[in-house]
Formats: sequence, C-alpha cells, structure tokens
Amino acid sequence: MDQLALLFVLLLGALVSVPVGDRVGLPAPVLMTLLGIALALLEFVPNVDVPPDLILPLLLPPLLYAAVRRTSWRQFAANVRPIFLLAVALVFVTTLCVAAVAQAIVPGLPLAAAVALGALVAPPDPVAATAVAGQLGLPRRLVSILEGEGLFNDVTAIVLYHVAIAAAVSGTFSPWQAGLDLVLSAVVALAVGLALGWGAYKLMDLLDEPTLQIGLSLLVPYASYVMAEELHGSGVLAVLVTALFLAEYATDADDVMTRLAGHTFWDIVDTLVTGVAFGLVGLELHNAVSTAAGHWGEMLTWAGAVVGVVVLVRLMYLLPASWLAKRMHAGRDVEEEIPMTWRETVVMWWSGMRGVASVALALAIPLETDAGSPFPDRDEIVFIAFGVIMATLVLQGLTLPWLVRRLGVEADSEWEKEYERSLATRAAKAAKRRLREIEAVEDLPDELSEQMMRRALDIGVRISPDLGEEERREAHHQRAKRLKRVRRIQGELLSAARHEILAARTEPGADPEVVDRVLRHLDVRSLR
Repeated sequence: MDQLALLFVLLLGALVSVPVGDRVGLPAPVLMTLLGIALALLEFVPNVDVPPDLILPLLLPPLLYAAVRRTSWRQFAANVRPIFLLAVALVFVTTLCVAAVAQAIVPGLPLAAAVALGALVAPPDPVAATAVAGQLGLPRRLVSILEGEGLFNDVTAIVLYHVAIAAAVSGTFSPWQAGLDLVLSAVVALAVGLALGWGAYKLMDLLDEPTLQIGLSLLVPYASYVMAEELHGSGVLAVLVTALFLAEYATDADDVMTRLAGHTFWDIVDTLVTGVAFGLVGLELHNAVSTAAGHWGEMLTWAGAVVGVVVLVRLMYLLPASWLAKRMHAGRDVEEEIPMTWRETVVMWWSGMRGVASVALALAIPLETDAGSPFPDRDEIVFIAFGVIMATLVLQGLTLPWLVRRLGVEADSEWEKEYERSLATRAAKAAKRRLREIEAVEDLPDELSEQMMRRALDIGVRISPDLGEEERREAHHQRAKRLKRVRRIQGELLSAARHEILAARTEPGADPEVVDRVLRHLDVRSLR
C-alpha cells in the first residue's frame, strides 16, 4: 500500500465511520482514531509521510472554519467571561503544571522543552469535543462552552508553544520579549482576519454564482492562516476572526441556493477532513512505538504521570472556575452559557480530549537547535505527547457516552421547542408586516389579500404547529396531508421527466450541455 492508497482508505473510513458511529453510539473521531491504530499495526501499511510543518496548515483551517459556522460573534461576545475562565486561562495553568511535573520526572529535561510539552498537550481538540457533544445531545450551553474552549484554546497554546520552542532552540528566553510576541501575534492575527474577512465579503458580491462563492469560502481560511503566519501572527486566531466576520456579515437572507449548497459542501469537507485528521492521529502510533523501543517501562511511566496531571488539573480547575463563573453570572442581565450543575461540570471535564493540534505540534518540534545539537529530549516529548493524546481521545471518547447517560445530562428539549415557537411567531409577524406594506402601495383584491394573510400565518404554523388554534392546527394538518400527496405525485411526474431527459443524453446527436441545463432546471424545480 502506498501513501495515496492510504489516503483513500482514510477518506472512505471518514464516510463509513459516521453511520457506524451512530449505530454503535460512539463518536466518529474516536472510531477513526481506532481505525488509524489498527492500520498502524499492519505491516503492509506505510508510515505517514507528511511533513510536520504542513499538518496544521492543511488540516486546521477548514476544520476551524467549519466549526465557526456553527457559532456566531454575538454568542462569543456574550460569553467572553466564561470562555476566558474555563478555556484560555486553563491552558496557562495546564502548561505550567505539566512543565513542572515533566521537568521533575524526566532527567535533564530543560525548562523550555518542558513548557513546549505542556503547551502542546494543554488544548482540548475543538473538533473531537464538538463532534462528541453534538452526537450525545448535550445541553446547548455545554456545547457552546466546548466549542469556545476548543477554538480559542488552540490560539493560546500554539503561541505558548512557539515561544517555548524558540527559547529551547536559541538557548535564551526573555519574559518581556515573550509577552511582546504574544501581543503582537494577536494584533497581527486580528488585522489579517478582519482584512481578509472584509475583502472576501466584498468579493462575494462580485461572484454572484453559488459555485464561485462556495469555492471562495474554501480558499479564505487557508489564505487567512498562511498570511497571518507569514507576518508572524497567529494563524488560528486569524482564521477564527475571518470566519466570525463572514458568518456575521456575509449572509444574504434571500440567497437560498448558496446557503443550502454551502451547508452541504462544508458538511462534506468537515466530515472528510475530520476523518483524515483523526486517522492520522492513530497512524502516528508507528512513531510512538519506535521512539519507546528499548525503554518502554520508563516511557510509559512518564506518559502516565503527564496524563494524570492533564486530567486532574482540568478537574481541579473546572470545579472552582465553574463556581466563580456562576457567581459572576448571578449579577448580570446577560445570559451566559455556563455549566449549571456539578454533573454538567463533570461531563465538561471528561470532554477534554486532545487531538489534531497536539499531534501536529509534537511532530513539528525541530530536530536540532541553533547550535547544531539535537533538540533536548525530543523523542521523550513526542512519546509523552502521544500517550496523552491516545489516553484522552480513546479512553475518554469511548467512555464519555456512558458517563453522559449515567449522569443524566441531556439537552433541554422544552426550552428548544419554546425558542423554536418564538422564532416561528417572529417569522409569521414579519410576513404579515410585509403584506401590510404591500397592501399600502398595491391595490390587492380582497380574495387575494385574504389568501396571502392565511399564507403569512401558515409560515409560523408550518415551523411550529403549536402556534395555531385547534381548528387552525387541524386545517393545517389536512392541508399538510393534501400537500404531501400533491408533492408525492408531482415528485413522480418530475422523476419521469428526469428519466426521459437522461435517456435523451445517450441518443445520437444529443448535446450534453443542453441536456444538463434542462436537467438542472428540473432538479431545481424538485426542491420547491
């Protein structure tokens, strides 16, 4: 098997793991990691030959962009305080604790190398956390916290990692310079992210074809990441800012086709890239095994100690931080999404799985310092990092569904239904307001005006049938049955028409371009 065949196996596994995970009740990223481990144990499967410095730029931008599409700037702005308390600050605490323990147990490990190890194992993976949380039906506030934590943890951790690596390679470290680098990295990332977001927004106005706009949306996160990194900024933060800007401003309510096609496209990208990323996590078991050859006991002891530190620090930090967030939340009018019970805090603790970013950072550790000597304890750092990744991703990923069921943590379905009803009411009222505006400038016949008013009310009832009175609900139910029958028959008519047009494509003298244009018209008609 060569590298290309291995890639196709991972892509196929990414697709198959979704329905299999739904059937067995396990998250798809965990299944892909297990697949990668299984492949790594087969002799005919080659080692992954991807340059470490390309893993983050290739995989992280689309994954971050897809994750940000599920949130919004308003949601982040309303939850800055809990995200900072439960996410960003935790990276610093975890990094310091891991560095202290690693330096104490690994003989001769320099402080800068220990900080690099702490930084690369500190951030939970945003893709794994959101994939697991979404599949388990957790409360929306927990999903929002995990999304915010995963997205912004990477920014902090990667900057800390680069500062520590630079200190280890050069042999010098200046706290003031490190702080200045941190600030400059954030400023550059914000500037690049906003500039590219604004530029992409303007360019999308010129590209009025959905295909071109979606293609641009794929290029934008890569451009944002690469440009920020070239200017010594945080590529991760730049992608987040760009994606939040576009989600906030580059949304046309009437551009239905682009929105539907864009959601489908990014769902596909998210599924495939996520599957490949976690498959690579498992495949890197090759490197970990070769690193530990000859001194397994010592290496496993070190890795186990760091795993214990990572897991315990998260728990010991989340308990008081959640309490503090609730105390700060109690005096505010703004609704913040925070863990409301100890059960939710425990679920959030056990959701701290490491993944793609930690793998990429571990593999990207330089082989040599500026002086030409080997990077201090590189093999030991890589093995410990993979021990943390495997323990948290596989062990916690496999047991999290059981823990959620055991603690009874689930989404508040009543609140979601109530919120859906309120949105349905707003939609119906907006339609009625627009109808009155039209009646004010156009002379509509009474029959047409009454018909349009019924349709305006039906907009809300179709979204949430509970809005209508009993008679209106029954009438809506009967109309829905009749409409379903009409759509079934119309679907069969359109299906017959499509079959006939497709048959015409194989006839002598047929013009495939004209046939496809007619077929596309029928396909669009079928969506109505």
